[in-house]
Amino acid sequence: MDIADFFDTFFEEAEELLSDMEQHLLELDVDDPDSEQLNAIFRAAHSIKGGAGTFGFTVLQKTTHILENLLDYARKGELTLRADLVDTFLEAKDIMHEQLDAYRSEEEPNQEAFERICQTLQQIALDEIGEQLDAPTVPAAPAKASLAPSSSAESDAEASDEGAHLLVVLLNVNEKDRILLVEELEQLGDVLAQSGDEKRYEVTLKSSDSADDIEAVMCFIIEPDQISITAVESAAKPNAPQADAPATLAETPAAPAPKASPQANPAKSSAKEKPKKAAAESSSIRVSVDKVDQIINLVGELIITQSMLDQTVSDLEDQSVGNSSLQNGMSLLQRNARDLQEAVMSIRMIPMEFVFSRFPRVVRDTAGKLGKEIELITEGKSTELDKSLVERITDPLTHLVRNSLDHGIEMPDEREAIGKPRVGKLTLSARHQGGNILIEVRDDGAGIDRDRLLTKARENGMSVSDNMSDDDVFQLIFAPGFSTAKEVTDVSGRGVGMDVVKRNIQSMGGRVEIQSKLGEGTNTRIVLPLTLAILDGMSIKVGGEIFILPLSTVLESLQPSKDDMYAMAGDDVVIKVRDEYLPVIAVHEVLDVENAITDPTKSIAVIVQGEGRRYAMLVDELVGQQQVVVKNLEDNYRKVPGISAATILGDGSVALILDITGLHRLSRYKKEAGKKVVNNHNFSFYKEAESS
Repeated sequence: MDIADFFDTFFEEAEELLSDMEQHLLELDVDDPDSEQLNAIFRAAHSIKGGAGTFGFTVLQKTTHILENLLDYARKGELTLRADLVDTFLEAKDIMHEQLDAYRSEEEPNQEAFERICQTLQQIALDEIGEQLDAPTVPAAPAKASLAPSSSAESDAEASDEGAHLLVVLLNVNEKDRILLVEELEQLGDVLAQSGDEKRYEVTLKSSDSADDIEAVMCFIIEPDQISITAVESAAKPNAPQADAPATLAETPAAPAPKASPQANPAKSSAKEKPKKAAAESSSIRVSVDKVDQIINLVGELIITQSMLDQTVSDLEDQSVGNSSLQNGMSLLQRNARDLQEAVMSIRMIPMEFVFSRFPRVVRDTAGKLGKEIELITEGKSTELDKSLVERITDPLTHLVRNSLDHGIEMPDEREAIGKPRVGKLTLSARHQGGNILIEVRDDGAGIDRDRLLTKARENGMSVSDNMSDDDVFQLIFAPGFSTAKEVTDVSGRGVGMDVVKRNIQSMGGRVEIQSKLGEGTNTRIVLPLTLAILDGMSIKVGGEIFILPLSTVLESLQPSKDDMYAMAGDDVVIKVRDEYLPVIAVHEVLDVENAITDPTKSIAVIVQGEGRRYAMLVDELVGQQQVVVKNLEDNYRKVPGISAATILGDGSVALILDITGLHRLSRYKKEAGKKVVNNHNFSFYKEAESS
């Protein structure tokens, strides 16, 4: 039977095991290692080795086997751990990850890296234990082969008269999976007997394969707690296995042990618990992200349809044709559609722990390279964010963390000289804030020197002034090619990256802000929407057009008076709102909307926030608040300045979702050029201005 269909499952589970292994290694106290952590690291290596051997991934199997032997010595207390040994184990984990990626891409792993890490691990064994580690003696079958034993396994079986007799017990396995599992077992040996039901099904198997290898194959179909494999005498009955038969990792008894066997008592006590645990774990399933995305798209279409029906019912009410049943049905549909949308969206939500878990290694490696002592603190790991955003926020966060470690936190001696602890603190935090998620990267380092930033900006020919606010000065860091690093390192300081960080965050509908105090530290704040699929928006009307403003950006609305409007140099207009002067964006001017209200005092000023700044947007009318399904405009059409996306309204028409900062830039560029930029035809000036 071809096992290629199980490859993806193996790759996913191996990725999780490698991640767990790294986390435990990073948390390990070498002076007082926790036995549970050592056992967890060993079990992860053991599981990967078994799966790699099953699928014929020889290089990965051998690498993991040697590492597993060393870990076994460590957990038994025969190998004294040190920081440099943990570093080597982490390096081995990295190479195993590269080998896994190579097999996933149907390529051969790097042989040089494989030989180097094996030699390093062998040398550790010689130096620390005085022994040469054994390597796997049975080569694995070629990748993408069937589950039939490899030629070497067959030859071993032929050399043996009978092979081992094993009792395989399946607990709480449905009939469909049980049939599949028995077919798998038939490929691994001779099925001598089988009986039982869904709660407990026993199979007597004669096989030359080890119990661990058989279990590794079975666990790609069921959970480890649903299977138990024990060795039995060849003449023994299926119901009477040896009392002292070795148990597998699941530690679930295959059958009631004889009373004379004290060794079986611990296993017997766990027998009542294991099936319950297995039932609980089997309540979760793996689902392809593509399938979830398809459901989300269908829910989006359902919400659009519901909006259309809602609009129709509203029109009927305007015509005084009342129908209470129809209205009640629409209210119920609206409520159910909203609940369905929230339930489906929650499937895509992933805790920030998924992102934060990779930074202990980044901090450890970077701090070691820089010669700094850093303590990493994470807060709000349970805060959830949409999976698509989680994947896209990792790279910007990594750059911000490296930047804090390199430029922010001082060297230990320097910190000590100014009365700070030698160990610097780097904090990653996440929390919900309204309809957004707030992610912060905080350090207790040197902070940002405002005067130095301004001096560097002038050297680069940038237009700056001493009267600029701190927020505006700190935003200079995100200018392309801008860097205040005294020297270039391989960590950061090349002036490349911070502008990319800001651009990537903006592409996710978010913004980035910097707060800093010289000598005390820096806090970089990232504000993101919880999801990019569906958002709460405010419908506004300009002329005959309907636009959508993300509700999370709207602060308030007001009727401007003539006394509050001030003309500035260069045709700019600002409005005074509670002692604060805000730039005015006339939507009808920026987007060339006809038949709009041109008198500001007869318009409505919507106060919005984007990239940490506030603006006053002049619109004709506030239509109302509604939930909209976001449609990517760039994928379906092309990038349009001032527009972030589009949606479909209840009447079937398309409404554009406004990009606040993009509108402000477009407004400024048009005024500077002294001519209009027609959105559907001439983008040349906008692109040139934006690139400059």
